[in-house]
Amino acid sequence: MSMPELLSEHACFGGVQTFYQHASQEIGLPMRFSVYLPPQSSLGKVPAVLYLAGLTCTEETFMIKSGAQRLAAELGLALISPDTSPRGAKVAGETESWDFGVGAGFYLDATEAPWSTHYRMESYLIAELIPLLARELAVDIRRLGIFGHSMGGHGALTLALRHPGLFRSVSAFAPICAPTQCPWGVKAFTGYLGNDSRRWAEHDACALMRRHTLAPYPAGILVDQGLADRFLPVQLNPHLFEVACAEAGQPLTLRRHTGYDHGYYFISTFMADHLIHHTQMLG
Repeated sequence: MSMPELLSEHACFGGVQTFYQHASQEIGLPMRFSVYLPPQSSLGKVPAVLYLAGLTCTEETFMIKSGAQRLAAELGLALISPDTSPRGAKVAGETESWDFGVGAGFYLDATEAPWSTHYRMESYLIAELIPLLARELAVDIRRLGIFGHSMGGHGALTLALRHPGLFRSVSAFAPICAPTQCPWGVKAFTGYLGNDSRRWAEHDACALMRRHTLAPYPAGILVDQGLADRFLPVQLNPHLFEVACAEAGQPLTLRRHTGYDHGYYFISTFMADHLIHHTQMLG
């Protein structure tokens, strides 16, 4: 497993904002990620949250736009954000549309050629990036939460449900809750996973939640959704996740906010609530 190369670091609220690149074995290409370490990390390992960004974003987006570092410094919480897909795979068609291919990895392992060679975001995160962070940085992965936005909200919910022993807390901003039932998800899943709907269900938060007879996160899941979000009516379907959680007995706080849209003005407004939500569960 390769050592990460430090690309840049910046003093930030008494801690340090860093950007890294490393040669990924799972992806087979260089991958970038960002980490904010709070001042408490100078004394030992700190709890962390993994943030998964949305379509077209990079490892920089969250760190630049969310305004999360100030409170993370106070809470003693590390922030981690990977890139949203492989870069430079040179797969035909990977840059033709903004909602599939580059910047749109959907946090799953593709099974269909030619995507299956490099588009392995789930294995990258679970089997490679998280162990790398635990080994190289002052991050305590025994106290790890996950959250994200839009496509990344989908990723956070599905990875939390697929790997409940790894993550102790989960939340999301405007997540794609039922990708098997929306245009973004159907496009991505057809391309990455083929036409077998059974494979699709493995990466659908609603379908995954319905498999549980006991709440996988009994302390609760937090989801925020803006009601002025132009993607809400067709792409996001939080009401379906609300029903699936109710059926599974999973406590869910789904907050709907009048006037807020899909972007980082919305995310930054409610970021503090999410960081506190995770901190309370991570200890």
